[in-house]
Amino acid sequence: MGLDFMYPEFEVIRNMDRCINCHVCENECANGVHAFDVKRGIITADDAKCVNCQRCVSFCPTRALKIVKSGCELRENANWHHWTIREIYRQAATGGVLLSSMGTPNALPVYWDKILINASQVTNPPIDPLREPMETRVFLGEKPEKVKHDKDGRLICELPPQVELSMPVMFSAMSYGSISYNAHAALASAASELGILYNTGEGGLHEDFYPYGPNTIVQVASGRFGVHEGYLAAGAAIEIKMGQGAKPGIGGHLPGSKIDGDISRTRMIPQGTDAISPAPHHDIYSIEDLRQLVMSLKEATSYEKPIIVKVAAVHNIAAIASGIARSGADIIAIDGFRGGTGAAPTHIRNQVGIPIELALASVDKRLRDEGIRSRVSLVVGGSIRNAADVIKAIALGADACYVATAPLLAMGCHLCRTCQTGLCNWGIATQRPDLVKRLDPEVARTRLVNLMTAWRHEIKEIMGGMGINSIEALRGNRLMLRGVDLTEKELEILGIAHAGE
Repeated sequence: MGLDFMYPEFEVIRNMDRCINCHVCENECANGVHAFDVKRGIITADDAKCVNCQRCVSFCPTRALKIVKSGCELRENANWHHWTIREIYRQAATGGVLLSSMGTPNALPVYWDKILINASQVTNPPIDPLREPMETRVFLGEKPEKVKHDKDGRLICELPPQVELSMPVMFSAMSYGSISYNAHAALASAASELGILYNTGEGGLHEDFYPYGPNTIVQVASGRFGVHEGYLAAGAAIEIKMGQGAKPGIGGHLPGSKIDGDISRTRMIPQGTDAISPAPHHDIYSIEDLRQLVMSLKEATSYEKPIIVKVAAVHNIAAIASGIARSGADIIAIDGFRGGTGAAPTHIRNQVGIPIELALASVDKRLRDEGIRSRVSLVVGGSIRNAADVIKAIALGADACYVATAPLLAMGCHLCRTCQTGLCNWGIATQRPDLVKRLDPEVARTRLVNLMTAWRHEIKEIMGGMGINSIEALRGNRLMLRGVDLTEKELEILGIAHAGE
């Protein structure tokens, strides 16, 4: 109480006429919100512990519970917002850096919502995806600058290593340790069934998931956790992680409390030791250094796998991407500032980086202007929320999209944004055995497959309405986009016209 007291953000409302004291809420809550009061013979709730994960609400058999915002805030002040004051109180009490998870909740512009898609009418008739072929496959990797034929006029089809996807979407990097074994199992098996790829993140590849290698991107981060010859050989592609959208310029940290036997073995570090990834790769301080690692990984895998370089979307991203394209990398992955994370310093997550829409448009233009767009494929992530976002990203110049938060939601995540505590009530961002088993990997796999199948149908429908029958014809086709409620400068960077033009 006193100086450190802040009224709880949420209140648990219990309808005592419906509550049957079944203890389900008490058993389901890992945060210890609910407890049985023996003297009074009722279940009580400690609102201060509630993170609004909705687990108790979802499992209450009599619908006796609901969680509401308390509404008890400090006096209104447009400059000193209630949450700003809360953060100062917390830091004054602890002296610690504020940590947050998932993507930023701040009300910053979402450009996807200000971009509209054109439709075909009369002169360029739409295509019926139910009766006419629609090509959603994409191939990621370096492409030849022009079509070549042999002396007999036959097409020369020799290509550098490519990744084939059944649709232009992949599951983004989420490491084993930050998410549970069951979550990884669901992602891996769903990617295999869908004909797409999932990304190991920087935590290595559990031995049980090696059979999914053809649908796996293995990541090499600054900590080099779990990196060895067999790991590199297992994946369909290798990703060098230089940065991520939720924390540009910041490394990773998985607390030692989460490094149990399985994670310790997979990451190849002692049990109970903090897994700290440095902010920079200590052997990369220039494009030339990056090229050396790219070529080393290609040499280690007999030049059979595409190399991805993942960077955060920052203000000079176009110049950075130009350098990466010249480093020998086959794919550039760009993560926008709305991208999610297991844990990041709060104000870096909320204030550092730029939206993926602007970053993508500027990178695609820069690479085209320099005549090197065909050297690399572009993959973008950072709050790709639905099939329409995928369509808009491809029309702005992307070859494919990374998604992570949407798949987590499909598996049961309720976006309570407390992943950093390890107390995920839905069995996703946790390593506690009793919580992990709450996520059934088979159920989660089915839901992931359903979500991506629905998106693929919607992608076909939207393309059909545009009069386009392939992803390749859509890529970089900005004529099919129009902006609303955007400034002239924003339209210029995006490279699209205003609605009505």
